[in-house]
Amino acid sequence: MKILIAGLGLIGGSFALALRDRGIADEILGVEKSDENAAEALRLGLADRIVTLEEGVPQADLVVLATPVDTIPLMAIKALNHVTDRQVVMDMGSIKAELCEVISMHARRGRFVAAHPMWGTEYSGPRAAQHGAFTGRNAVLCEAERSDADALAAVERIFRALDVPVVYMGAEEHDLHAAYVSHISHVTSFALALTVLEKEREERHIFDLAGGGFESTVRLAKSAAATWVPILLRNKYNVLDVLREHIHQLQIMRRMIERDDAEGLTSAFGKANSIQRIIH
Repeated sequence: MKILIAGLGLIGGSFALALRDRGIADEILGVEKSDENAAEALRLGLADRIVTLEEGVPQADLVVLATPVDTIPLMAIKALNHVTDRQVVMDMGSIKAELCEVISMHARRGRFVAAHPMWGTEYSGPRAAQHGAFTGRNAVLCEAERSDADALAAVERIFRALDVPVVYMGAEEHDLHAAYVSHISHVTSFALALTVLEKEREERHIFDLAGGGFESTVRLAKSAAATWVPILLRNKYNVLDVLREHIHQLQIMRRMIERDDAEGLTSAFGKANSIQRIIH
């Protein structure tokens, strides 16, 4: 199978490694706007050749869009403009409603599969790519009923070969849940990092006193703005909804601390501890 991957950073690069490791791809064509990233991707073996989207689409059995989410809708239209009924286009972006709306009336809509593998780290670029990144992680397929049966089956087979369980959702449902379990985590991490940097002017003290809890909480603050600004702005209504609730919970805890309300805090923390039943 010849596969074109647009965007050979953390997600696209890791997908390329997974495809190679499992023997799924005979050849990988890469699309990269940065000459530096293109050279790095070739050096790391993430792609065999670097091409433009227009050059690569006619050659590929599968087109994978793994660029920042603000670029995916237009790239999807461009790719669908050139595919036949034997080719498949999929994306790997973390928001879906806007994308699915943009391509909804395209004559080749059935050749598109909207996918979101639920994995990521705070790093970016080709050097962030990892072997085995997606193994055991869910992939969400959105509006599966809008994809042609053979296109959907092709993507499902690939995820199955990568040991990636598949979950099905509507696009708007996906974006809402992504705001709660992924996007708010980044907002919180960025905000905590800014809070500490504003209040603790002595960087040496941050380094000396920071423990594992602090490091794990601010880890996501190292994420690239080029990735996360488009995600937050294009899913802003869901992000604002969860942010309002998050601020509300912080205000409740603040009042409890102000009142020395040990019983209230203990009750709140006990309720919060129940999250472990869900994520472990």
